[in-house]
Amino acid sequence: MDPIIEEGYARLLETLEELQAKKEESASELRGSMGALLARMAADTAPVVKQIGLEMLRRAKREASGDLYDQEFYEKKMIVLGKGDPLPYRPDDPTKPVDAQICVLDEDGAFHELMYTNTDIRTDSYLAPLAPEEAFEVYGYELVFILYRALYEYAQKDEELTAALARTLEYLGS
Repeated sequence: MDPIIEEGYARLLETLEELQAKKEESASELRGSMGALLARMAADTAPVVKQIGLEMLRRAKREASGDLYDQEFYEKKMIVLGKGDPLPYRPDDPTKPVDAQICVLDEDGAFHELMYTNTDIRTDSYLAPLAPEEAFEVYGYELVFILYRALYEYAQKDEELTAALARTLEYLGS
């Protein structure tokens, strides 16, 4: 083989190795900064949560048919960011098993872990605060994706609504 081609190929392999090392270094640095990234995204998203968030069930009684009544909801709206593997029991009461465990972001920009316990006569929950770093450890990169996706979809819907309002005003003006 031509020496110039061999040198070029060797240099190409060296470049690939250097890029791989830089990529691994950057990924490691990013993993270490995920808590800060999530905290910043949460703070920036907080004002929107009040508009797009859900009223999450705090507790309710259950009829024999399974329907809920006397429902109580948390004061602050929340968006659901991820679902985790349920713990065997709730931290506030070890006699209560966890049937569903989700990560939420409230309208103040705080992460929480919401744990539900369902019995034949009652559904109740436990809301535990989570630091952004803890949230990332438990729920992973999904939180970043879901936060981004929630804002993206909200912006799309807002654009559609604004365009529909403009068309309606145009129609009224004609």
